[in-house]
Amino acid sequence: MAEFWADWGAAAYLLAALWAFFEGETFVLAASAIGAMTGAVDPWILMGSVWIGSFLGDQTWFTLGRRYGPRIMKRYPKAEAKMASATAMLLQYGTLFVLTFRFLYGIRNVAAAACGLAGMGRLRFAALNFIAAGVWAGSFVAAGWYLGALIGPERLFHAIAGGALLVLAVLLFRRFYRRRRQARTVPVL
Repeated sequence: MAEFWADWGAAAYLLAALWAFFEGETFVLAASAIGAMTGAVDPWILMGSVWIGSFLGDQTWFTLGRRYGPRIMKRYPKAEAKMASATAMLLQYGTLFVLTFRFLYGIRNVAAAACGLAGMGRLRFAALNFIAAGVWAGSFVAAGWYLGALIGPERLFHAIAGGALLVLAVLLFRRFYRRRRQARTVPVL
């Protein structure tokens, strides 16, 4: 990744913004950790680029939810359950939900669309989204920077690989657990 930043220069920050447009936690952590170890990544420019990317991504999902949400919900019934969950949290927690949903795994894009679908005001969402994107960008860049400084370059690969394996194990366990639970609830005829 250090070679990528050295070869691509400013374009690497555009890629970071694009990655944050969709998700990007792992990429931001890795890029800032590399920056701490090699000096190839400027943390302030990285933070600014992922801040803008994250903000624009959630604004896009908000707009799509506001404009096409009801039609999409009719077409994709599986998405309706996630949207209902996100909408329930929005109604219960309001501003706090908008400020924190990007830290909740698996609902970031759905949550922004739910805010649009629920009829939240555009200016209110934009202001809260801007603040939340900044907090998200700053916290993940700082966490990656300090992680990179703490573990050093020789152990970074092992730490990233271990984290990826842990996430994979948790996802597989959840899938196995859900299937097993569903098998128990299906009535036998």
